[in-house]
Amino acid sequence: MKKKYLLSSVMVMLIAGFLLVAFQTQKVNITGKWNLHVETPAGGGDPVLILKQENDTLITGTYTGLFGETDLEGTIYGNKIDIKVPTDMVTMQYQGTIENETMKGKVKYNLSEIGEGTFTGTLVK
Repeated sequence: MKKKYLLSSVMVMLIAGFLLVAFQTQKVNITGKWNLHVETPAGGGDPVLILKQENDTLITGTYTGLFGETDLEGTIYGNKIDIKVPTDMVTMQYQGTIENETMKGKVKYNLSEIGEGTFTGTLVK
């Protein structure tokens, strides 16, 4: 009787563990308009990203901000994003995480005068 109880308990814990992992790796869809706030040693700004998630991992869209308007592309894995924004003046790379309707992380610039900064963003409803 104790063996059946122990076996049943182990099975319940395994199933609960699998369900927990499944809920933690739910797919995130970031399609929409995102208002960002960027802070760098050279100053701040408030760009807008229009993002479209093409499939489970590909992101396309547009950037509008201090460096004009341009197309962007990137990837999403789980809740982690990596978005590259090439402009005539600078290339930006946004790397961070998505949680619910917010995103945050680091932004890197290919110009040493700007360097690296942080960003936060919210999805516009």
